[in-house]
Amino acid sequence: MTTDVHGRDLRYFVAVAEELHFTRAAERLYVSQPALSKQIRALERRLGVELFRRDQHGVALTQAGEALLPHARRVLAAWEAGAQAVARVMAAQRTTLRVGMSTSPGRGGLLPAIRSRFTAAHPEATVRLRHVGWDDPTAGLADGDADVAFVWLPLPDAERYAWTVLAEEPRLVALPESHPLAARPEVDFTDLLDEPFLALPESAGPLRDYWLALDARGGRPPRIGAEIASTEETYEALVAGLGVCLVATGNAPLISLGGVVTRPARGVGPSRYALAWRREDGERPLVRSYAEACRRVAGSR
Repeated sequence: MTTDVHGRDLRYFVAVAEELHFTRAAERLYVSQPALSKQIRALERRLGVELFRRDQHGVALTQAGEALLPHARRVLAAWEAGAQAVARVMAAQRTTLRVGMSTSPGRGGLLPAIRSRFTAAHPEATVRLRHVGWDDPTAGLADGDADVAFVWLPLPDAERYAWTVLAEEPRLVALPESHPLAARPEVDFTDLLDEPFLALPESAGPLRDYWLALDARGGRPPRIGAEIASTEETYEALVAGLGVCLVATGNAPLISLGGVVTRPARGVGPSRYALAWRREDGERPLVRSYAEACRRVAGSR
């Protein structure tokens, strides 16, 4: 017996089996009676068995038809449940915004202010925060795990993304408090050229180079003291004396704990913290609205 039976075949069979009348079943299905009859005959040929007995007295199920009916109903019910489950997922995706970040935005309540403005405009929407390791500088955008993401510029494959800058902050140098340069009120970057630096993973691409300030080194390659992939690793590496690193002003409180100090760094440009999204998603209502909430909150500060 072949098994290439479609859901439409089963719906047609169940309708005729329940009505025991081809014309009424056709009206119920919104198809013509000849088309329904043709489809039922095709199903019988595929199954190699007669499902209905047709004579001058009307239509009746054969023994094979009676055997098939409960299974056909279960298959159709299961398919309907599956279709509803898919519809629920699609509806949730339309009303869920996944927000990626590798470091909490902080910065005087920036994230709560954005969320408040966004949810006021979209009370039906759900915002899901996704924390992503520093080995992914796009914070989930590249692999589709995030719809929008708080990121540091520059991004790898920058042409794939659009963004709005939320904060432009001076870069500081973080050092162990026992470091000779820690006694200075500020540090010239040229005095750091021979220092071992803490570096982001190589997968961070241009962002790794940015935080190593390659553009301010005059072609001198940096010394890498250790690789770091989180705020905690950064703090531990600093305390252990494995190197120094540049840090945005807004992130300084995350590592300025016991044993670590930050000082203004002369000779390096400011950092740029942004909300980014994939360019093809720029017209999605929730993405567009979240970006607008970010712009308004950043502009009010």
